[in-house]
Amino acid sequence: MNNLRIELRLALAAASLCASAVAAGGWTDKLDPTLRTQMEAKTASAIPVLITPVVPAKAKLDITALSARTPPLQRPQVIHAALRAEAAATQHDVLDWLTKNGIRYRAFTVVNAVAATLPADRIATLAKRADVLRIDADPVIHQVLPKSEPVQFGKAVTAIELGVSYINADDVWALPGNPRGAGVVVAGQDTGYRWTHNAIKAKYLGWDGAVADHNYHWHDAIHSGGGVCGANAVAPCDDDEHGTHTMGTMVGDDGGTNQVGVAPDAKWIGCRNMDQGNGTPTTYLECFDWFLAPTDLNGLNPDPSKAPHVINNSWGCPTSEGCNSGNWATMQTAIANLTAAGVLVVASAGNGGSGCFTVNDPPAMFAESFSVGNFSASTGALAGSSSRGPVTTDGSGRMKPDIAAPGQSVRSSTGASDSSYDWFSGTSMAGPHVAGAAALVMSAVPGLQREPALVRQFLTQSATAVSSTSCSSAGVPNNLYGSGRLNALAAVQSAQAWWVLNGPVFNNGFE
Repeated sequence: MNNLRIELRLALAAASLCASAVAAGGWTDKLDPTLRTQMEAKTASAIPVLITPVVPAKAKLDITALSARTPPLQRPQVIHAALRAEAAATQHDVLDWLTKNGIRYRAFTVVNAVAATLPADRIATLAKRADVLRIDADPVIHQVLPKSEPVQFGKAVTAIELGVSYINADDVWALPGNPRGAGVVVAGQDTGYRWTHNAIKAKYLGWDGAVADHNYHWHDAIHSGGGVCGANAVAPCDDDEHGTHTMGTMVGDDGGTNQVGVAPDAKWIGCRNMDQGNGTPTTYLECFDWFLAPTDLNGLNPDPSKAPHVINNSWGCPTSEGCNSGNWATMQTAIANLTAAGVLVVASAGNGGSGCFTVNDPPAMFAESFSVGNFSASTGALAGSSSRGPVTTDGSGRMKPDIAAPGQSVRSSTGASDSSYDWFSGTSMAGPHVAGAAALVMSAVPGLQREPALVRQFLTQSATAVSSTSCSSAGVPNNLYGSGRLNALAAVQSAQAWWVLNGPVFNNGFE
C-alpha cells in the first residue's frame, strides 16, 4: 500500500499547482448548448448546473490500472481514497468561490464534479475561471415508468415466479451449499423502496429482525418535493411502486407463496433518485456517489467498505428530456469508477424498440454498463418495446444490449402496501433478474466478489444463444438479445468450474 500512498501524494502535489497553470480559453465553449440557451432566454434567475473542474494530466490518476493492481476486497477503499484525494485537490478553489458567493453545492467523489444552483448572472464569471473545465445544465428527466397490468385470464400466481424459474435460479438454490445470494449486497437507485414490504423487509441490510438502522443502508437524493415520502426521507420510502417492484425481483421472498426474487438470501441497500418519476443527472450521480462509500443519515462518515456488490439501474437519461453529452461524460466516468471499485453496474436497455439504434440513453449505452434487454418468459421472444442497438448516439456503433432477461408481465412486490404484488413489463423488470443472477454467482463463488468483469463474463458466456442478423448483427452476440437469454444455473456452474482451476492462482496474484 506504500506505493499507492506515494501515488496519491504525487497527484495532490501536482493538482495543487493546477488552478494558476491552466490557461483560460473561450468561456462560452465551456457551457453546453442547453445551458447557453437558458442563459440567453433569461427565463430563470437561478439555474441548476453541474460543474467539472480541470484536472491536469500530471494529476489525473489511472483508476483502471490502480484497480487492477489492488487486491479485490480492498478495491472500494483504495479507489475511493484515490478519487477523494483527486477531488479534494482539484475542487478546492471552485468550492471556495461558491462558498464566498453564498452558493450551496454538493461535491461528488465518484466523479470529479460539483452540483450547484447558480444565479444566472454568475455562470459566466465561473466559466471564465481557469480551473473550470465545463459547466453543464442539470435538466429534469421525466421517466416513463411501467404501469400496473390487468390480470389476464390464465395468468397463474405460482410460488416461484415464472421469470425466476425460467432463468433456472431455483436450480441454483438446490446446488451444494444452497447459494441463494448470502454474503452479497445488492443495491438499486430508483423511485425508492417500501422496506417494510413482506417480500423484502427481512432482506434489508438495515433490519436485524428487531430494530431498523437506516445509517449506511439508505440515502435519499430527493431534497424537495418527494410526493408521499416528502423530501430527505430518513427511512426507505417509495413514492411510486417501481422501485419496490425491482427490488422484489432481486431478493423478494415473503417466506410463503410469494417467491418473486432471484437471490432471496442476498441483502439490499437503496437510494431514491427520482421524485415521483422525475430525476436529474445530479440525483443519479448522488446515488452513484453514495454507493461508492455509503454514509450515515447525515451524509457524513463515508465508508467504502460498505459499498454494494451490484447496483440495478432501471432508469434512463434521454436526450429528448435534455440529457446532454456533458451529462453523459460525467455519468460514464462515475460508472467506470464504480466498476474499478469492484461494483457491477446493471442497466435496463430501455423501452424504445422495436427499431434499431434505440439503446441510446445513459446508463445503458455505456460500455461500462451491463445492459439488459427484455424477453417474455412465456414465449422466449424479445419484447417489441425492448430497445435495440447498435449505439449511435455517441458515434461508437457499440453492440447493445449485453444480455436479455425476463421482463414481460413480471409479478413482484409493489409499494402500495406491505403485502401488495402486481405485474409490470419493461426492461426495468429484466435488469433486476440479471442483478439477482450476479448475486447468485458471487454467493456461489465468493472469490468473485469485487470482480465485476469476471461476473459479467460468466453471465454472458453461459447465456442461451439466440442468433439474429437484424440491426447490424451477425449471429451471436447481437443487437437484440446481446449474448442471449440469461441462464443463472449455467453461469454459476461455469464460475464454479473456473474457480476450481484458477482460484488459487488468481488469489496468489495479489499476495
